[in-house]
Amino acid sequence: MTDIEYMRYALELARKGCGWVNPNPMVGAVIVKDGEIIGEGFHEKYGQYHAERNALNSCNQSAKGATLYVTLEPCCHYGKTPPCTEAIIENGISRVVIGSSDPNPLVAGNGIRLLQNHSIEVVVGVLKEECDSLNEVFFHFIKTRSPYVVMKYAMTMDGKIATNTGKSKWITGEAARQRVHEDRHRYSAIMAGIGTILSDDPMLTCRLQNRKNPVRIICDTHLRTPITSNVVATAFQAKTVICTACTDSKKHKAYLDEGCEIIKLPIKNGHIDLNILMTELGKKNIDSILLEGGSTLNWSALESGIVNKVQAYIAPKLFGGNDSKSPIGGAGLDDPKDAFRLINPKVTCYDDDILIESEVLTCLQE
Repeated sequence: MTDIEYMRYALELARKGCGWVNPNPMVGAVIVKDGEIIGEGFHEKYGQYHAERNALNSCNQSAKGATLYVTLEPCCHYGKTPPCTEAIIENGISRVVIGSSDPNPLVAGNGIRLLQNHSIEVVVGVLKEECDSLNEVFFHFIKTRSPYVVMKYAMTMDGKIATNTGKSKWITGEAARQRVHEDRHRYSAIMAGIGTILSDDPMLTCRLQNRKNPVRIICDTHLRTPITSNVVATAFQAKTVICTACTDSKKHKAYLDEGCEIIKLPIKNGHIDLNILMTELGKKNIDSILLEGGSTLNWSALESGIVNKVQAYIAPKLFGGNDSKSPIGGAGLDDPKDAFRLINPKVTCYDDDILIESEVLTCLQE
């Protein structure tokens, strides 16, 4: 096998940590000696050993003189676990092949230099694009300390997210909805607005077995979430954070008693300030958000500049209706030249439904 083939296998291992390691990166590692894999591992859960140490611990023989393939530059600092560079050096690894460099200021090339200073051959950039893509959330969060926000919606081919009566279940089929629940596991949190809570009373949980629930974030400027709503009634089972401009502590108490957390925020453009909310969530180590809001919250999120990626599920159906809602409401834009621009489209089919994913172009990317 070649370096590329071993790195591709390390990527497969890394993906097994999806949803469990946030806000850490997904990382896989493979140890090869005399043309055979003698150890492998991945970062399994936040706070536990990293991929390199798990791979070394799994070795069926001495790793002295072996090659280590790892999808991300090994850490060289003490955190919840000891530095991986230390274990690599102690075990006599002679060559390290790396996919992505680590943008974490505590690493950022220092891991590579440390290995080289101990006469270990280091190769960087094997399957770099794939390795970078795997950890787009981590790279964004470690540099900005703000969550990576994915705005997701399902619509018909005529751009409707509900009929003229407000009904929306179900626009897409089972396979597409399965993917949504996988993403609810993948990302740290799910965010919805008060309009969605009042109209649909959703659970906002992951319904797949052996997966975790996202933190539920409700944007509720005037604190109108019903105490009897599903998100409040199940707050002790799945963490619920209500973000509001309401400062009435007596009103807060009813939600706190049910297990909810309250974040108080100032108002901007008639709604809670989403930029300040992102800063507060970043402080809580929430590295990513699946935004499943209605058209009002979607517009506010775009207008605030917090959206990093858009996921549009398109079903082969037509609703029609002048009053049927589209995915993004609000005031809208006056001129086509001011449109929010999307780049790097990716298209995936789920039975008859189509998912289009694109990154939101920022000023820094232009």
